[in-house]
Amino acid sequence: MKKRRGLLFIILSVLIMTGCFQSKDRVGSQPMMEREELAQKEHPYPTITLAAVGDLLIHDRVYNEAKTEDGYDFMPMIESMKPYIEEATVSFANQETMIGGEEIGLSSYPSFNSPKEVGDAVQEMGFDIVSIANNHTLDRGEEAILSAIDHWNTLDIPYVGAYESAEDAQEIRVIETEEGISLAFVAYTYGTNGIPVPAGKDHLVNLIDRGKIAADIAEAKKLADVVVTSLHFGEEYEIMPNDAQKDLVQFVTNEGADIILGHHPHVLQPVDRVEGKDGHVAFVVYSLGNFFSGQRDFEKQTGGMLQLQITKEPHTGNIQVHSPSFLMTYVTAEDWMMYPFFELTDEQLENHADLYEEKKEHMRQWVPELEFIEGK
Repeated sequence: MKKRRGLLFIILSVLIMTGCFQSKDRVGSQPMMEREELAQKEHPYPTITLAAVGDLLIHDRVYNEAKTEDGYDFMPMIESMKPYIEEATVSFANQETMIGGEEIGLSSYPSFNSPKEVGDAVQEMGFDIVSIANNHTLDRGEEAILSAIDHWNTLDIPYVGAYESAEDAQEIRVIETEEGISLAFVAYTYGTNGIPVPAGKDHLVNLIDRGKIAADIAEAKKLADVVVTSLHFGEEYEIMPNDAQKDLVQFVTNEGADIILGHHPHVLQPVDRVEGKDGHVAFVVYSLGNFFSGQRDFEKQTGGMLQLQITKEPHTGNIQVHSPSFLMTYVTAEDWMMYPFFELTDEQLENHADLYEEKKEHMRQWVPELEFIEGK
């Protein structure tokens, strides 16, 4: 298990410099260690790795499969990805379902409440921070949110996008790494499936509001070197971003976000670089797809881990976000076991090699130098 990074809830005096991106000339697939060694040679200053995955959407057929005599154990289903998650300096996940626990009654689609042991697995996998702002945040009301937050606090895993109080919501989550590079995280959702936010309790979920997003990013830029914005948006099951997604990403980039992590479509949408005001550039993945869910269908069973290298020049404070790579994953139906896509066989997924190449081209169509992780 990697060492937990420090989480700061205080205002820091950190100079924020404009992020930039540096492309590499080659295209292909590399083991993780080779890529990291090459990145270190190209960027000899302090460098960290950010890893991000999409939706943990825990249907009843998934938690029933994980049921044990003592509770629930999800690790056998997802542990194949643990070495990749825990090796990153900072790892992010979209926890789609509240982990309110058995005490308030487990439930599945369309109104989710998941076992608290999902959080235990998130911790054991090595994730450092989760977003809980999504269209299912209010499924089981305030009780589930507060129960979930209590467990995240017990696990010492910071959460963003939904909060236990107005005071909690005011605190920008900042992870300060041992390498001296700090990352601020903010998160928002397009809505909550028609469930109204309780009056006077806007802290229970961050809705997409451009005024709030602008204010939060401005504050985050005072506190950290890098601003990571999580957006729950787009159309479900569409493999390309729509105009509304692109417009919002442009706005968030203009406001100064450095990295934008998209989710909600439950399928993979491409990565891109978006230029904003004054030449500022953000790296965006429009949808990370399902990471771990009980949905069936090739597109919905395919997800992945985005990995970015972040380098800070010590004399100037300049930040570079570079060397993007992606590890595609696949969850088999019925037993809900997760595998790195490159390890699949035709028994697990017919015609997997051709499907893999098609999804590679899909993900890197706007960033041709995006590499794919195939081994340690």
